[in-house]
Amino acid sequence: MTDPTGILITILDAAERLPAAEGLRLRSYALLGAEAGTSVVDVGCGAGRAVAELGERGVRAVGVDPNEEMVAVARSRWPGADYRLAGAYELPLSDASMDGYRADKVFHILAEPERALAEARRVLVPGGRIVLVGQDWDTIVIDSGDPALTRTIVHARADLVTEPRVARRHRNLLLDEGFRDVAIEVHTAVFTGPTMLPMLDGLAEGACSSGAITREQADGWIAEQRARAEADRLFVALPMFVAAATAPS
Repeated sequence: MTDPTGILITILDAAERLPAAEGLRLRSYALLGAEAGTSVVDVGCGAGRAVAELGERGVRAVGVDPNEEMVAVARSRWPGADYRLAGAYELPLSDASMDGYRADKVFHILAEPERALAEARRVLVPGGRIVLVGQDWDTIVIDSGDPALTRTIVHARADLVTEPRVARRHRNLLLDEGFRDVAIEVHTAVFTGPTMLPMLDGLAEGACSSGAITREQADGWIAEQRARAEADRLFVALPMFVAAATAPS
């Protein structure tokens, strides 16, 4: 029987080891001002890598995730760290108890991002920092011999996501919740090898399952991308949007 969480952890582990992902995590820590003696909550912590890395910096880090299996894996990997089972809407933290709030690739799965930001504001100290990292699912750039089909695949897969375009709304969402000094960065990772083939497979399969493309179209598109990877001709660019802001005093 397939273990969805186990597959997701394998994919996340592979993605987190990529140099671009490592650099993005470091940038998020810098934007948080995550230094020894500060406190940070990592919402949607997954298997816990960021919490462990922050702990190594002397940060009092708390990882929160609604998936019980994810939390169990995180606790087994880093038994000295603080991982808690909870969702973004109801954090198990006191008012004004954290210096920083971090959410990496989380808000696109939230039906009520405004509610999550209200909770972030609750747990942050006045002047605390928030960093949101995420992709806009409509802005994946893929080279293909059939651009029209590729656009259909990308947009059809995006429509299966709860909030596929929330990253482009981060600034306004933060401003609406009263955060100040809102700044947006874009970090684009470029992939030319087989690393992204599982993601490309997932895009095509999602588009096919939604009825946007046929099985034949999906198989042909996937075959083209695999051939490109084997010939060193694959090209995928994935913009990641980083929003950073300060909680109101």
